[in-house]
Amino acid sequence: MKKILAMLLLSVSVMFAAMNLNTASKNELMTIKGIGPKKADQIIKYRKSNRIKSADDLKKLKGFGPGIVSNIKGNKKVSKVKLSQKKKNAKVEDKKKKKLKKVNKSKNMTKEQKKQKKKDIRSNAKEKKKNIAEKTKAKKMKKKEKIKAKKEKKKAKKADNKK
Repeated sequence: MKKILAMLLLSVSVMFAAMNLNTASKNELMTIKGIGPKKADQIIKYRKSNRIKSADDLKKLKGFGPGIVSNIKGNKKVSKVKLSQKKKNAKVEDKKKKKLKKVNKSKNMTKEQKKQKKKDIRSNAKEKKKNIAEKTKAKKMKKKEKIKAKKEKKKAKKADNKK
């Protein structure tokens, strides 16, 4: 009985434990409200040369104010839809970085060609992110409409039951 109780307490404490900023993956960091792909990369880069003892250590990084630090401490999460958008944007950003590096290494292009190619890569990435945002917004609206329809259905059932 004691073993079962100990296992139960251990599993509950793990469920509600704060995220370990020193070992969390980029995707795990992005689940925190206010942290996107760039801020997650900043944390990962920072922790390579510094040990993060508490969320307050992140105040040393540019763009990490009291709001984001309190979100980390309070373990405030973003919605699944928003997280999905963040992950997709991170993939677009990673692909953009790879393509830009490839252009920089290219030796068979003039400076003007490289400049134009980089501009095209950035604008394509921006357009993809815009499309992702629009799709996310549509998903949120659809979800809200479903919830509203369910509420109306319940109200109609209650009204029918009263008659």
